[in-house]
Amino acid sequence: MIGEFDIYGVYLPAFAVFAAIALLLQVVVINRLLDALGFYRWVWHRALFDLAVYVILLGAVTAVGASILPLV
Repeated sequence: MIGEFDIYGVYLPAFAVFAAIALLLQVVVINRLLDALGFYRWVWHRALFDLAVYVILLGAVTAVGASILPLV
């Protein structure tokens, strides 16, 4: 697993990059899709639900990142 990303001489931990990707996916794709479908009408506590979705996305992004970049 890659330990850090080098972005123009600035080293960022891989987990921070994965967290940013998961946040962008949630804000741009998931929240807009669920809001357009009216899914949030069925959610009791939207903030807790959004946090749970973010944690699931973060796990998925980390797993995909670990499988794509195992030894880079």
